[in-house]
Amino acid sequence: MNIKEQVEYLMQGTEYGDDQLKQKMAEELEARLLVCQKEGRPLRVYCGFDPRKADLHLGHTVPMRKLRQFQELGHEVTFVIGNYTSLIGDPSDKDVLRPQLSRDEVAENARTYAEQAFRILNEGKTNIRYNAEWLAGLSFAELIKIASNFTIQQFLTRENFKLRWEKGDAIFLHETFYSLMQGYDAFALKTDVQVGGTDQLFNIMTAARKIMNSLGEQPNIAIILGILPGTDGVVKMSKSLGNHIPINTDANDMFGKVMSIPDFAMGQYFRLVTPLTPPEIAAIESGVKDGSVHPRDAKMRLAKEIVAAFYGKEDAEKAQQVFIETFQKGSIPDDIPSYNLAGQKPILELLIDAGLAKSKSEARRLIEQKGVRLDNQVVDDAALVVSKPGVLQVGKRHFLRIED
Repeated sequence: MNIKEQVEYLMQGTEYGDDQLKQKMAEELEARLLVCQKEGRPLRVYCGFDPRKADLHLGHTVPMRKLRQFQELGHEVTFVIGNYTSLIGDPSDKDVLRPQLSRDEVAENARTYAEQAFRILNEGKTNIRYNAEWLAGLSFAELIKIASNFTIQQFLTRENFKLRWEKGDAIFLHETFYSLMQGYDAFALKTDVQVGGTDQLFNIMTAARKIMNSLGEQPNIAIILGILPGTDGVVKMSKSLGNHIPINTDANDMFGKVMSIPDFAMGQYFRLVTPLTPPEIAAIESGVKDGSVHPRDAKMRLAKEIVAAFYGKEDAEKAQQVFIETFQKGSIPDDIPSYNLAGQKPILELLIDAGLAKSKSEARRLIEQKGVRLDNQVVDDAALVVSKPGVLQVGKRHFLRIED
């Protein structure tokens, strides 16, 4: 890609809430690319991830996908694990105080982050850094110097802080440190580009750029990405809302969940979580609009692109075939795992043993919710003992062939 094509590709999926601001960032990105080209070096790009939870969903991978695009274009990517910022917790998208995690909790969550990230990022081309490396050594004098760039009013005008202030809820002083810490991350890495979601607009556009400038570095360029909606297509993807698509699942489940999103959300998904270029996405959307591409086929392309990114093209092809056989033809897939019954077994134990439930309470809940079928009959008795071959189905996408 030439520089203008790179800018178009890298700005895909960005949202700033202001067209002029978006244009300014695009122009700065183009100018920085030209400078790097003359200097014979790649852009230095980073995104920070706070390991407040160990399990990630598709929404968490949006900035990882953008980092991968920078890698594909030959730029230098740093994946920052916020083991220090996690001790506070980002208040940007919360209207209540985040609970503070212990160092042990942060360390345990961080342990799985890189492993999950490398399902998107090129491991050999990714720098992994922990922000305790530079934040833990800041002196009080240095913190005062950094903080002197900001006013209390700047923080109180932020939507969530303002809401809490108006409600009379407490806003703790340490919460304001988060933006300063994230801004210092950008300075410490001497980054050209920082990637984040729209909930990070203040942290990146205001805090990081101001801190870098005050400490003698050229301000970073903000790549601010839209927030991926959940499977309802409307509300931000969230595990607590049950509209999420987990990363640690299987190809069939991921494919089916993507196929469940409403048609109107396809454009956001294509832009935020697939490697397709702007012209490729435009061609798909144009085809859907003029009727030359069926929305179902467009969504299958979307599901296959997303699944392939995590499980490979072969598994994505198989997942598509399973979906067609199961949901379009109404049949049981041929390629399903088998389970040797060896006599008989209570249904709760069978579900756990086969990996279809993690505990007896989860297995019982699946049965209570009518989510378990045996030979296409709903299982409504948690005390059932399975004693003969058959096909067990859990939810819409998980099948198990029970054999003697």
